[in-house]
Amino acid sequence: MTDELSLAPTPEVMEFGELRIRYDARVLRPRAWTTAQSAWGAELLRGGPEGPVLELCTGAGQIGLLTIARERRRLVAVDLNPVACEHARYNAEQAGLADLVEVREGAVDAVLDTEERFALVQADPPWVRRTETGRFPEDPLLAIDGGDDGLTLARTCVASAGEHLLDGGSLLLQLGSREQATTLDAELSPSAGLALVEVREFERGVVAHLLRTR
Repeated sequence: MTDELSLAPTPEVMEFGELRIRYDARVLRPRAWTTAQSAWGAELLRGGPEGPVLELCTGAGQIGLLTIARERRRLVAVDLNPVACEHARYNAEQAGLADLVEVREGAVDAVLDTEERFALVQADPPWVRRTETGRFPEDPLLAIDGGDDGLTLARTCVASAGEHLLDGGSLLLQLGSREQATTLDAELSPSAGLALVEVREFERGVVAHLLRTR
């Protein structure tokens, strides 16, 4: 992977809260507004169950890393893109958090053990409708293509959270709109044990808070 990165576009570094995050053009550029998602996650950890954090679709790792920088927990960060995983590992090391972070490369629903449980799931899936991805030519397609309705991978994240959250644990799910959050809420099965409790609007998207009720 080091050789691959040496041939890659020149890495860039940006401030993300109190962290400095490295990424390149093959990874979605961190959005400054998503520091609010990290802050919300740290707040929920302080009032929630003891346990580690899971971040799905981690990208360069910034949201999960800032969450545990503010509320120290173990973090499992997952992404399908090997380049994103390499940046996430590097950023964890630079933040002094490498001993708390495990980065796993693979599909959201394929890299977790059945018995693993988490106090918080941060999920940042692509949420742009496939027919609308051309509006964002600067963004890597893998990072923004959410399928026909923008919710293909978001549904997988919700299902994984339902299986792996501790009782009283929370899922913070980044989406494009309140309408998408409402759609997912209507699809929730009672057996999932998840309830949508709040949606907050931000600069370019929304974050939905789903609580594990049993």
